[in-house]
Amino acid sequence: MHCRPSRLFSLLTCSLAMSVMLCGVASAKPTLPDFVDLAKKLKPTVVNISTAKTIKPQRRFQRPFNSPFGNDPFQDFFDRFFDESQQHPYKQKSLGSGFIISDEGYIITNNHVVAEADEIKVKLSDGREFKGEIKGTDEKLDLALLKISAKDHLPVAPLGDSDTIEIGEWVMAIGNPFGLSQTVTAGIVSAQGRVIGSGPYDDFIQTDASINPGNSGGPLFNTQGEVIGINTAIVAGGQGIGFAIPVNMAKNIIPMLKEKGKVTRGWIGVSIQPITPDLAQSFGLEGEKGALVAEVIKDGPAEKAGIKAGDIILEFNGRAIHEMNELPRLVAATPVDKKITVRILREGQPQELAVKVERLKDGEEGDQVGVSQERLGITVRELNKELAAKLRIKEQNGVVITDVKPDSSAEQAGIARGDIIREINGSKITSVGDYDKAVGSHKKGAVMRMLLRRGDMSLFVAFRVE
Repeated sequence: MHCRPSRLFSLLTCSLAMSVMLCGVASAKPTLPDFVDLAKKLKPTVVNISTAKTIKPQRRFQRPFNSPFGNDPFQDFFDRFFDESQQHPYKQKSLGSGFIISDEGYIITNNHVVAEADEIKVKLSDGREFKGEIKGTDEKLDLALLKISAKDHLPVAPLGDSDTIEIGEWVMAIGNPFGLSQTVTAGIVSAQGRVIGSGPYDDFIQTDASINPGNSGGPLFNTQGEVIGINTAIVAGGQGIGFAIPVNMAKNIIPMLKEKGKVTRGWIGVSIQPITPDLAQSFGLEGEKGALVAEVIKDGPAEKAGIKAGDIILEFNGRAIHEMNELPRLVAATPVDKKITVRILREGQPQELAVKVERLKDGEEGDQVGVSQERLGITVRELNKELAAKLRIKEQNGVVITDVKPDSSAEQAGIARGDIIREINGSKITSVGDYDKAVGSHKKGAVMRMLLRRGDMSLFVAFRVE
């Protein structure tokens, strides 16, 4: 009587065990990276950077009134109190991060961490402090190369291959957020190829590993303990949205920073804009691929090669251009004086042209990604979602003013950063190409009338071309 239940129980137990075992095999989960081991191994390669620079305040006090009787005792009091007591130079201090890339003491960080610094101190994880020397900077990529002199061997962070990373893979950041040294955070790669409006070569890795002020210049590691990015930017007010420069972009310029202290880039002399669905249809394109040439710089390499406004660049030196932003990065990385082949689409017909890449001169912005160099005392850029968020404006398309030159006619007319240009002298402005064409037709001294969109209102401004 008691055997059957016992036997039945045994059979059920065995069946259940087999089911659990099979389920365990079927639903096996990948193990998490050993962040404990990674942190122990990699923390010594990360440094804290503290800087100080001297700020000389500009005279900002305006006298509240002018006495009709000449010298006024109250006026003299304001002069002495404000113009003297508040105009003394002072030290501005900031904190950042970096990582050691060679036993010789070379360190990578962000340019904005050390820019214009009078003093740079580098602190290692073991507490030792060294004076940091700037060996080279690259403002366009926001990178800087420092050097310290240490007698002992230094721990070195190995550089990985940022081209091989995938969305969703684990990463770890180490840095100095808010002055809290040697802070370790972990997350995943959230996205790649982000354009956030910081410059013509934007190609950021987005991560949800916690990045905060003070993390700038610190490394983003993969699970093999290799640097795959340099933490650089965050979204103000956002959580879990940080951006890192792909390490491969840094590896390309480190030799130049060591040897020359600056970066030499290629240039072909074009202004480009993205391909919209309507533009793609009008040009007979399948998909929105390529970079549309909005303007060709006079006497530049592109003009010499026969490239014209309206051409669509499909390939550069054998590399397909899937998105407009890829072209400036490819051009910049091409050796100067190298002759390459550019495949274009002109009036529906593909052509190949030979272009000799020239050197990008200091002060130039390179081959523009929907950006126009300073004209009329203003700099403009084509809007996208990231730039709109950065400027805190509702519009997400059109041409926006990103900078206004102090004391220019544009500033005096009331033009401000974040204004969207709708018209110039009655001509509609929807792209940087439209803007350049409208501006180029006006000579010095001519009156320029603009219709601007500012917040929820529209307004006209007029000023003379400088």
